Amino acid sequence: QVQLVESGGGLVQPGGSLRLSCAASGTIFTIYLMGWYRQAPGKQRELVASSTSDGSTNYADSVKGRFTISRNNAKNTVYLQMNSLKPEDTAVYYCVIRPKLLPPDYWGQGTQVTVSS
Repeated sequence: QVQLVESGGGLVQPGGSLRLSCAASGTIFTIYLMGWYRQAPGKQRELVASSTSDGSTNYADSVKGRFTISRNNAKNTVYLQMNSLKPEDTAVYYCVIRPKLLPPDYWGQGTQVTVSS
């Protein structure tokens, strides 16, 4: 059984910053991939950023230069530092992990991020 607990969402003004955290627990020892997706109202869920255990990272073009993904492997935790937030970043953000090279993936419950003045 794998559980993911997300935190750090909220309301922020345009140009502000937020840091999301996602801690994984359960019968896992190492995690190959950790990442974040988001889903805005009326839109499909999209990849925001991902990080693999070999150090590779991947970002959506819309967040490059503003968001940074990082991970603490000892704590099985992934973070998303979001700077220079824009109203179009408003969405529910979901954490996802893939313990091994192949699925299954495990998803968090989602945390709301609202960017508004």
